[in-house]
Amino acid sequence: MSLMDDNKPPSIREPDERVALRVDERGVAWVTLNRPEKHNAFDDKMIAQLSQCFRKLSSAKDVRVAVISSSGKSFCAGADLAWMRRMASYDFDENQRDALALAEMLQALNDLPMPTIARIQGNAFGGAVGLISCCDLALASADARFGLTEVKLGLIPATIGPYVLEAIGQRWARRLFLSGELFDVNRALAIGLVHEQCATNELDQLLEAQIDVLLKNGPRATRAAKALIKDFEGQPVNEEVRRETCRRIAELRVSEEGQEGLSAFLEKRKPSWAPKPAEEQ
Repeated sequence: MSLMDDNKPPSIREPDERVALRVDERGVAWVTLNRPEKHNAFDDKMIAQLSQCFRKLSSAKDVRVAVISSSGKSFCAGADLAWMRRMASYDFDENQRDALALAEMLQALNDLPMPTIARIQGNAFGGAVGLISCCDLALASADARFGLTEVKLGLIPATIGPYVLEAIGQRWARRLFLSGELFDVNRALAIGLVHEQCATNELDQLLEAQIDVLLKNGPRATRAAKALIKDFEGQPVNEEVRRETCRRIAELRVSEEGQEGLSAFLEKRKPSWAPKPAEEQ
């Protein structure tokens, strides 16, 4: 899976390929869960391929936005049944190693330096809610359904739990972790799991509008803004924090990108990184 040469449609894949990765000419990376016949359910191979994608993207300097999407009717229906059968026969150490692979994949997505967007349609159960919670923005179609159904199987949403808690807060986590109930896109929007919803046939239009918003911003500044959130969330505002935040803004002000942004604003023109209208390309 190279970043730039995987231009085949998601429906065309190698026999063992569960994830497709490509980067378009704008610097938008498309990570596509690609097992539509299995409703994009997780198994160990899909988790390994997602981890590989996120590792590649973590060092891709020219990627400005990463979209996590899926082919077919469902975003991701949770765990694959065949994988669950295998896990049932694992001993404690094997189960711990298996869980660690999922935990490391989620951490790799959560730590990506560029903005990430989850494009959600249909069912999004179990680990899928973890994927969504690790993304910076989440856009869903009106037909999306969500569920943290692990307790129905005598399990818990353990590896995804910290990310989901951060996304929806403890109060809603108490209800949804304990009940295992399904909920619709309106509930997902109300609790903060999803940022926006739209009609099913308008999801790609909504996604492109959000990508366009992000591409208008300074690439370095966007990454620095994401790092700012990660580094200072929950920190007390003390002398060390004040000095570090001052250092960061000063560094950006004197950078080539900062100088270009300020000049463009004062000259009432678009900065060099802004997408060009179609007629100018």
